[in-house]
Amino acid sequence: MTNDPKPGERVRWKTSQGETRGKVVKKLTAPETIKGHHVQASPDNPEFLVESSKTGAKAAHKAKALNKE
Repeated sequence: MTNDPKPGERVRWKTSQGETRGKVVKKLTAPETIKGHHVQASPDNPEFLVESSKTGAKAAHKAKALNKE
């Protein structure tokens, strides 16, 4: 996907508490466990590790869930 967010870019995404803003930390292209959650990332199905500006919490999201700022 050519429109994937890049590390360092500012993004926003929806959570159960509303919209959150933060930055992309890295692109995940291999399975990884984050905060006890197993992320099924692969080169064909990458996910993006993002860090919340408000709380500093990190989570993985697919590119379609992230909106560049």
